[in-house]
Amino acid sequence: MKRLLHGLALVMLAALLAACGPQRQSVFPPTITIQQMHVQPDGAWQLTLRIQNNSYTGMKYQSVEGQLQIAQGIPVRVHSTFDLDIPSFAGDVLHVDVLPTPAMNQALQVVAAKGSAGSLPYTLSGIVHCMPNLEDHPDDKNPRDFPFNSSSFLSPVPGIANTFR
Repeated sequence: MKRLLHGLALVMLAALLAACGPQRQSVFPPTITIQQMHVQPDGAWQLTLRIQNNSYTGMKYQSVEGQLQIAQGIPVRVHSTFDLDIPSFAGDVLHVDVLPTPAMNQALQVVAAKGSAGSLPYTLSGIVHCMPNLEDHPDDKNPRDFPFNSSSFLSPVPGIANTFR
């Protein structure tokens, strides 16, 4: 019986010591997609990018550097510097203007002529720069660079001119 009590005390002590260790921070790459695209009067495209934080901690997102490729055309640069604090497992949006190529505009016009039945494939890829939120984790000041790559389709929004989702 005495041996059993000593063993139980040893297991409880080991459990207490394990609980005293630092909390693990699980940081995972975010998901970045085009939530909406609007054609501006000057011909530029305004992308509404959705950043979904997939980490167990809040993250401070600082910039996106990437490219947008429509169909099989030449990609255009997507770049923005911003300051977004996104809590764990939450999302937020930012607006980025891009200058499309003539081929991209032609492809978009063909899809717009088809109405809501038309769709245009796109690929958005690049790197997002971020770091864990210092309010949640003041000792972790390591910036993180995560690659992202998303592919989907843009379709005209019924009733809203020059807008695609």
